Order: sequence, then C-alpha cells, then structure tokens
Amino acid sequence: MIRRRWLLTILSFLLVFLSLQARYVNDVQKTSYPGGKCWLYRVYLTDKKGSPYSLDKPQKFLSARSVERRKRQGLALDSTDLPVSPLYMSTLSERGFEIVGRSKWNNTVLLRVTSAHSLKALKELPFVSSIKKVFTAPDSIQRSNRTHFHKDFIAWGETSEGFYGNAQEQMEKLNGNRLHEAGFLGQGKIIAVFDGGFMNVDRIPVMHELKLAGVADFVVPRSKNVFQEMDHGTKVLSVMAVNVPNIYVGTAPEASFLLVRCEDEATESLAEEDYWVEAAEYADSVGVDIINSSLGYHHYDDKTTSYKYFQQDGETAMISHTASMLAGKGIIHVNSAGNDGMGTWKRIGFPADAKDILTVGAITPQGVNAPFSSIGPTADGRIKPDVVAVGSSAAVVTGRGTIINDTGTSFATPQVSGLVACLWQALPEKTALEIIELVRQSGDNVATPDNIYGYGAPDFWKAYQKGKMKN
Repeated sequence: MIRRRWLLTILSFLLVFLSLQARYVNDVQKTSYPGGKCWLYRVYLTDKKGSPYSLDKPQKFLSARSVERRKRQGLALDSTDLPVSPLYMSTLSERGFEIVGRSKWNNTVLLRVTSAHSLKALKELPFVSSIKKVFTAPDSIQRSNRTHFHKDFIAWGETSEGFYGNAQEQMEKLNGNRLHEAGFLGQGKIIAVFDGGFMNVDRIPVMHELKLAGVADFVVPRSKNVFQEMDHGTKVLSVMAVNVPNIYVGTAPEASFLLVRCEDEATESLAEEDYWVEAAEYADSVGVDIINSSLGYHHYDDKTTSYKYFQQDGETAMISHTASMLAGKGIIHVNSAGNDGMGTWKRIGFPADAKDILTVGAITPQGVNAPFSSIGPTADGRIKPDVVAVGSSAAVVTGRGTIINDTGTSFATPQVSGLVACLWQALPEKTALEIIELVRQSGDNVATPDNIYGYGAPDFWKAYQKGKMKN
C-alpha cells in the first residue's frame, strides 16, 4: 500500500512536470528573423560639426528633470551630452542607410544594412571614423508568447509572516525595513529597469498600482509590445515595485519606474551593447535617478567578438565605458554581477566591470555566497562585486502573477536598487558617488572586502545614519 502511494505521488509529480513543459513549449515559437537577412554596423563619427545644439541651452535635448539632477549635484554638461550631428544623420539617410540607433556619448550611429556592397560608400564619407560589425541576423529565432496569468494574486507555497510577506527575509537582510519605517519608500525617485521584457506587467493585479514613468524599447527590431516579451523584467521589477502588505512588499514601493527593453532574448551580439547604451542615454535625458540592469555580457553568438578577461577594465567594452560615465551624469547605476561563478568564465560580466557603479552579487539568506554568483576582481584590480544581497533564492512575482523563489544575481540587484532609491530620498543632498560610497561602507564585510562578497551585504539603515552624520 505504501509503495503504491509513493508511485501515485511520483506519477502525479511527473504529470505536473510534463504539463508545465508542454505549456512552456507552447509559449515559445521558432520563426524566421523579422525583416530577413541583414547586418548591423556601429559607425564611429569623427565629430559633431553642423549641430544646432549648444551646452548653454540643454533644455533643447534634456528634460528639465535631467538638468536639475545634474545641477543639484554640481555636475556640468560636456560635449558628450550634445546629440549626434543632425547633418551627418541626414547625409546617411540621403545615401540610403537605415539608421536604427545612435549614441551621443560615444558619437556613434547604428546602421541596418542588407547588402555588403553599400559599406564601400559608407567608408568614403569624410565624417566616418571607423566601422564595426556588431550583428548578423540568424536564419530563425525563438520568440516567447504572452503567457496566461492569474486574475487573483496567489503564491505558490505558504505566505511567510510579517509585513513584507514573502519578501520579509530578503528585506531584513539589508535592514531596508528600517528605512521604510522612517517613511522613506522611494517617493520622488525614478528607477529605470533595463531588461528583455515585462510580460503581463500591464495585466497582473499586483502591478495595477505601479507608478509607471514610461516604456521604451531599443532592440532592433522593436517589439510590438514589451508586455508580451519575456517575464524576466517582470520578476526584477516586482522585487522593487510590488506593494501588497503581508503577502509581498518590494524595496521601493513608492518609486516610479521606467521600463526599458534593451536585451534581445533571441540572440546574443555586440549590438546589445548599442541597445543598452541608447537606453542609458534615454534614461538620462528623461531624468531618471537610478538604473537597475540585471544584464551582463561576455560571450556572443559570433565567438570572434566575445571578450577576454584582460579587457575587463571598465572602459574597453562600449557598454562598460558608458556605464562608467553614469555617476558623472548624476545617475546611480546598479548592475548584476552575473551567474557564471560555476562556469568556465567565472568572472563578472560587462558592464559589471564599470567604474563608479554598484555591482551586486548573490548570497543565501544565511549570508553565504551563492556558488553561481560571478566573482572579481576586474582586470585592473578593482574589487567586484561591490555588495551582495539575497539571490539564492529570492522571492519574485512572475509574469503569471504568482510568487515563486528564483535564483540569480538578477534578483539580488533590484533589492539594492530599490533601497538605494529610499536612501537617496532620505539624503537628497548627496551626490550619486556619495550614495554609492555610503552603500559600500555599510557592508558587513567592509573591514576585509574581497572579490566574492565585495564589501558585503549593505545595512541601509546604517548607511542612512552615517550619511546624516556627514551633513
């Protein structure tokens, strides 16, 4: 009798597993690449001549909020802030080139090319400095479809006790609850979430009260609807934004969120750096305070373009160079370390190697490092990750509207990002660099920082108290 019960139990588990697998297969379809065969080229320009923009009139290319954020931190604009020359853009368009992206900070444009013959004419243009192929379209790709969602907010498993519900343990690990109790829940701060999709954020009940600052997409080709793409971004967003007391409360429930798709789920190429860079410049222009990026790169489909460890200096990769600029623009950038700790790469990804950012590794609720969490140092000897948070495992809300435990530095990162928003709300006179340093110095490994835990799990209440003392 006991043996039969065990067999029935195993059989029922197997049926559930097969059902989930079948549902997953139905959610993914293989299709031909949109628009057919093409290549993307990053074109570096020589200068910004012929531009009608000037640094003394920033309102022409930056929002009032962006200008005020810099002014508040005593940060001056420079030539990188000037848009790419419209004259050069017009010339490229007139010559028949399709412009699908641009970066003013790097003075580049991204072109979609369907014939290699056109490159010769491109190289002959006097304002073109160099050209780099960053993407070759595959014959076919896999696309995720929007999944079904639960109209009622439910958790798989029992809800833990406490105001934060399933997020209680990860919140208390960073002492973020003390900031919340003092009234700092991220009000007035805008957090940009960089990811590959935000499936069902527009539908699941738990997101109905989301303070949405906007939605943008920089992947080529653009998605018809970012809420139909993968739900990785939904999970990341939930860690900060959900606000259902006693069931799940995130780290910055009163902040506003800019949802940005810049990760191409179907392919892995250098072009994703261009998407990410354009997303960062857009976030800057609309005035965000914090960027949460649970993305990282090092190996690409075209293996000849993959990175080597010696390039991990915060400047060599375009994405890292750009991320290193963010604090100088008044933005705090928080990036996941990566999940390669048990693989052959082992190191953090790009742009986790960037300077003046917070790179976040993963630990267990008991404070032990997660074996998958990527490690440092950078090639130029800087400690990475900077800090750690619970990521093995973390409670998140899926695109189906259910609470699950998921693993990854992707879900440790928004715990830090959300509480950075709360801390900055509490200490509005601090600069981006000052807040970053306060977070590092509040870590429980600050006395002996290393390249596994960094400065440790930050205590955000301690960071707040220390910041107040320095006022």
